Amino acid sequence: MAPEARLTSAMLVGALRRRVAAAGGFATILVRGDAISGVILVQTLEKGQESGLFERVSNFAGGHALMRCGPSVEEGTEALADYVARRRKSDPDLWIIELDIPEAERFAAETLC
Repeated sequence: MAPEARLTSAMLVGALRRRVAAAGGFATILVRGDAISGVILVQTLEKGQESGLFERVSNFAGGHALMRCGPSVEEGTEALADYVARRRKSDPDLWIIELDIPEAERFAAETLC
């Protein structure tokens, strides 16, 4: 039996960028990771205000889910920057994409999962 084909991280990030742009939002790749299988972190904003950080993770049922990760928005931008720096140090293949659009989490979940 042949292994199931899957979309690469670069394809998923590209699709997310195009989808957000088509809806009138902004999507910026902050860090390019491994094109094939890099972990994807999504930093969400609405009108320039931080609203969360999410990671695409396996749901152990053959699919993926978007899970909140890192410090809360209330902890501030410095806590977020420290968390991202630690993640990048431990995983150089990591992707980080910033979305500035209403319902950014929904866009990310629908596209990446």
